[in-house]
Amino acid sequence: MVERELVIVGGGPAGMAAAISACESGVKDVLLLERDQFLGGILNQCVHTGFGLVYFKEILTGPEYAGRFIRKLNSFPQIEVSLRSFVVQMTGTKEIVFLKPGVLARIKARSIIMATGARERTREMIHIPGTRPSGIFSAGLAQKLINIEGLLPGDEVVIIGSGDIGLIMARRFVLEGAKVKAVIEIEKEPRGLVRNVVQCVEDNDIPLYRSHKVSEIFGKNRVEGVSVVKVNDDLSEAQGSGFRLDCNTVLISVGLIPENELIEMAGVELDRKTNTPVATETNMTSIPGIFTCGNSFKIYDVVDSVTKDSENAGRMAAKYLRERS
Repeated sequence: MVERELVIVGGGPAGMAAAISACESGVKDVLLLERDQFLGGILNQCVHTGFGLVYFKEILTGPEYAGRFIRKLNSFPQIEVSLRSFVVQMTGTKEIVFLKPGVLARIKARSIIMATGARERTREMIHIPGTRPSGIFSAGLAQKLINIEGLLPGDEVVIIGSGDIGLIMARRFVLEGAKVKAVIEIEKEPRGLVRNVVQCVEDNDIPLYRSHKVSEIFGKNRVEGVSVVKVNDDLSEAQGSGFRLDCNTVLISVGLIPENELIEMAGVELDRKTNTPVATETNMTSIPGIFTCGNSFKIYDVVDSVTKDSENAGRMAAKYLRERS
């Protein structure tokens, strides 16, 4: 079994910032595992601007923001990047098993930083009744299809939830020539950033229904429409307020869940309501030497905050290693 000083799981903005910070704090051996074929994580599909306003004091796109960290990361010879490396097992004794093409590897780490990000909530998690036709996507998947694959998922769209990715995709569909029928938000106020509400929805004259929910999805082979109903303060349906919106595509944008199944496998204590680690201090977990950062620690609104949080995790890992050297 190969032994490594620090292993970081996840090569998105969090993992890269943590690796750089750890090296700047004195760590001499870092292995960065990323399951995709490129570094950058979710930033690679975020071609819109709005990144770097706090950290770089500049307006950047997602790939531009990621590119700056990739170049800086490559300047540290003590950081080994392993792409297309999928971690399948992790133990409380800091042993990691990962797959990469043609290889099943097992390593022992003195310290681990988990920068695994978050996944999107699904239709099943918010209990929307109806049929199960094609044409229902998470907002992030639709973003990848358009921005990476060059595919338009549909041309008449209803967006459920007003998370930032959903708001941004509302604008993206309009720019691609599609018709966005509405954004449906069950709460009284949108969940996304104010700038995204203004720039993506209001500036494009997209109807935003506050205190409404989708009560049913219709369609046999492909989505044909949704039923929308107003909700009361207790989120119960207001009688007689329902109406139908015809569409062929539904996007789900109802929040993110930290991706922490690996640390749960290792025995880290998690808060069942948020799926985040229970710890006495920021970025720590209940197992000494295992740290988390970025959206796997908590859900952040902007990537600049993810970077700051992850730099702190890198410094904490370096301190942990110094104290046990």
